[in-house]
Amino acid sequence: MPKLKVPDAAPALVEVGMMLYPDCQTGMVHGITDLFHVAGRFAVDHGRSPIRVSHWRLQEGGGFARCYDSHAEERAANSPAVLIAPGSLHKLLEPGEVEPYARWLLDRHAQGTVLASNCGGAFALAATGLLAGRPATTHWFFAEEFRARFPDVRMETDRMVVDDGDIVTAGGLMAWTDLGLRIVERLLGPTVMMETARFLLIDPSGREQKNYASFAPRLNHGDEAILKVQHWLQAKGAGPVAVPEMAGEAGMEERTFQRRFKAATGMTPVEYVQHIRVGKARELLEFTKRTVDQIAWRVGYEDAAAFRKLFHRIIGLSPHEYRQRFSTPRSLAEVA
Repeated sequence: MPKLKVPDAAPALVEVGMMLYPDCQTGMVHGITDLFHVAGRFAVDHGRSPIRVSHWRLQEGGGFARCYDSHAEERAANSPAVLIAPGSLHKLLEPGEVEPYARWLLDRHAQGTVLASNCGGAFALAATGLLAGRPATTHWFFAEEFRARFPDVRMETDRMVVDDGDIVTAGGLMAWTDLGLRIVERLLGPTVMMETARFLLIDPSGREQKNYASFAPRLNHGDEAILKVQHWLQAKGAGPVAVPEMAGEAGMEERTFQRRFKAATGMTPVEYVQHIRVGKARELLEFTKRTVDQIAWRVGYEDAAAFRKLFHRIIGLSPHEYRQRFSTPRSLAEVA
């Protein structure tokens, strides 16, 4: 009687891969690798399998291969369950050089792999075309360039992590900790995620990138009249200023000014001034002991309640919460 052929057992380990490229953020690659190793230890304590971690590199002859495998002795699938594109400390992947990485990501996604990115790695994901019409985030510093390259992506830079099912994007350079915990929660459950966070002293609660981002106005738009007003507003500081006054500084009729200001900066004049005021308030919260009411008045708000509401909308924290998190150990007695 002929022997029945027994099919090979499916790999028992869930694999998370990192796509390496020249100048990618090695701190993130090694840090999140350690995070997954720690999570794997807690998973074993709960009777679960650990995470298999791999690093993938583009070969000279084309194609990608593992250059690191935490469980090299175990049988591996052709594609990781999750594949992460890290960011870079030096430069973004340019449109020409990103092509082989984007093609590979697209192919892995077609095979059922969940794609993820951290910081500037979102540029590689967007180059696949998979983010068109979908929400994503990247480092706030790269937001303007990202929107210029990929205007069809719904960029949400206020958010630290955007989990859109088959694609997960994370914001700033250190947002890999948030991304790692989100992946651990998806693969191993909330209990292992919380134990991993406590062990690594990572805040597992949902952070927002806008808690950290500084106001970086758009200045390279080419509208000289609007740029003149922007420089004037910056020199004027955080005091109150009306739209007609700004229009007069630009030498324009008010309606024309509002239209051109929004086209050039991406904000209405009122929103722009609000961001300048809140930026000054952040400085006062960090470096002085003034009360919130005093700070509200200092930056041009007579109604402290309205100031608190605006501050929370822009920063994502109340003034009190912001001071608790970001004030210097020895605040200066006063800032002029």
